[in-house]
Amino acid sequence: MLRITGPAVLILAASLGNVREASAQSDPDRSVAGGGTMPAGWHARTDGNRPMANVKFAPMGVGNHVTLGPAAIFWRDADTASGSYTIEAKVWQFPSDTHRDHREGFGLFIGGRDLSGAGQRYTYFLIRDDGMFLVKRRQGDSTWTVQQWTASPAIVNPAPSAADSSSTENTLAVRVGSAGVSFLVNGQEVYKGAAADLGPGGVFGFRMNHNLNVHLGPLAKTQ
Repeated sequence: MLRITGPAVLILAASLGNVREASAQSDPDRSVAGGGTMPAGWHARTDGNRPMANVKFAPMGVGNHVTLGPAAIFWRDADTASGSYTIEAKVWQFPSDTHRDHREGFGLFIGGRDLSGAGQRYTYFLIRDDGMFLVKRRQGDSTWTVQQWTASPAIVNPAPSAADSSSTENTLAVRVGSAGVSFLVNGQEVYKGAAADLGPGGVFGFRMNHNLNVHLGPLAKTQ
């Protein structure tokens, strides 16, 4: 077994730090005009407690329009679920200045606890505009993958020749039952896991990665 000790450890740690710093510099959170406030009843938390000034969450038509800066979650205290339930929402992605170079995911989360505290916990289900989906969990500052980015024909992708002003619509749902937790896109199940592994009871809401321009339809629960 290879062991690295002494000065080599310091060199390796410095190299890894430089890689992370270079990655952040090549894909920084963008500035967003008009951000910093939330509609009544809604809460937000950014990853790493980054500035809310670059988060714009505004009622628009049916639903809310979100323009980011930093990655964030959005929720209402009244949106809780336990036992068997289904949550569902339509989402429309609009092109942003950076999304063609850096694909970013957006979608739903379930099982939220202590969302404003150090012990935040939730399970999230994202799609992105290359036809991939992800299921992941967060506990505090740590995250781990349940289902890695995986292609699914259920996801509607933007047409290669679409105009910059066009949007792409998908309907996302999470269905919790005695047989497990199903994750659906446009009515098709793309992944199913055991409830014991996913912690589905708690607050539900939206999760979006950084630098996105997305319209969120009403978030409905049936139980």
